[in-house]
Amino acid sequence: MSVNEKKRGRPAAKQSQLNAENILDTAKLLMKKDGKVPSIRSLATQLNVDPMAIYHYFKNKNALLEALTTSLVEEIYQPKVNEDWQGELKNLCVSYIELLRECNGLLQTMLSMKTYGPAQVFTERYQVIVQSLGLSQEVEKDSLDLLVDYLHGFAFSISCCHDASLIKTEMLDGPLNLICSSLLSSRI
Repeated sequence: MSVNEKKRGRPAAKQSQLNAENILDTAKLLMKKDGKVPSIRSLATQLNVDPMAIYHYFKNKNALLEALTTSLVEEIYQPKVNEDWQGELKNLCVSYIELLRECNGLLQTMLSMKTYGPAQVFTERYQVIVQSLGLSQEVEKDSLDLLVDYLHGFAFSISCCHDASLIKTEMLDGPLNLICSSLLSSRI
C-alpha cells in the first residue's frame, strides 16, 4: 500500500516554504514553459503539495489567474516621464509584445478574464507616457484602445505563424509612428 506523502489542507508554517509568491513564481515558470495557464493540480505537483494547499493562498482558480496575469504584465517596461514620449511608448509596446511572445497563452487568458488587473497595469503605464501631451480623455481612451487592439493583433499573428521568428518587433515601427503622429495632431 502506498502512502501519499502530501498533507491535505493548510501547509504547516515551519515545514513549508509555500507562500503566494512561490506559487506565482512557479506558475509563471510553468506558463512560460508550457504556453498555457497551469492547472492547480500541475502547479501543486510542481510544488510538491496537495492542491488544496494552494487554496490557502488563493481563494479560487480565478483569484490565482488574476494574480498570475497581473504579476506577468507588471514585468513589462516601466516608463519614465521624459521628453521622448515616443521612445517610451515604443519601449512599452515592445516589452508587452515580448511578454506575450514568451508566454504564448497569456493573451488568450487575459482576453477571457472578467477582471481588469492586467489591463489596468498597461493602461497606467500608457497614461504616464502620454500625460505630457494634454490629450482629451476621449482621445486618450480611443488611442489606447487602438494601440491595444493593434498590439493584440500583432501578438496573435506571432502565435499563429508557423515560424514566429519571421515576425520581428521592428515591424511595430511604422504603425507606432502613425499612432504617434495622430497623437501629436490630437493635442489640445
